[in-house]
Amino acid sequence: MLLEIKDLTKTYPGADDRVPVLRGIDLSLDAGQTLALTGESGSGKSTLLHIVAGLEPADSGQVRLNSKDITSYNDRQRAALRRGTVGVIFQQFNLIPSLTVAANIAFQARLAGRYDPAHASDLTKALGLAAHVHKYPEALSGGQQQRVAIARVLAVRPALVLADEPTGNLDETSAEDVLAQMQALVQDTGAALMVVTHSDKVADRMQMRCHLRSGTLT
Repeated sequence: MLLEIKDLTKTYPGADDRVPVLRGIDLSLDAGQTLALTGESGSGKSTLLHIVAGLEPADSGQVRLNSKDITSYNDRQRAALRRGTVGVIFQQFNLIPSLTVAANIAFQARLAGRYDPAHASDLTKALGLAAHVHKYPEALSGGQQQRVAIARVLAVRPALVLADEPTGNLDETSAEDVLAQMQALVQDTGAALMVVTHSDKVADRMQMRCHLRSGTLT
């Protein structure tokens, strides 16, 4: 099993007391599997994804990745995890404006010591970016910027890809195209994919679907 989440809880400070966001979450995902995580705003979807990515701590429970409990990791270990093992695609593209498309795609892979020019070239072609590699992010459309963000993550060949509303800023046609390309590329690498989404169309494309309601899975 690639990812195992056991009895995960998370609370945030409230006006009078701690407010529970995640209540005893149990979830598993194997290599090559795809999962949609759905739920209303405030149900805990993004919080769960951020904990799995090591972006924020849990209150209790375990997140085991390749049999290692990452909830006990320090900041340096969590950063190393995101550089190589876990790739995160955000709704906001977070591209580096001073770098070209090619340099943005290579950036994370170089940090991880995994940069493969041939693989990066294949990604740019597959995602329709070959004609834009020398451009800067400001010269790209929203759909093109999202493709660059996806290529940047996949250039590392992570074992687990986490995507938080990856097509939320795109029109329906662009969203369908980008999602299909991302799925195909993730499957080619054998990575697992977890997508946080409000879209039934996006969720229906995944092999599995879990719904969060009031911090619990249904």
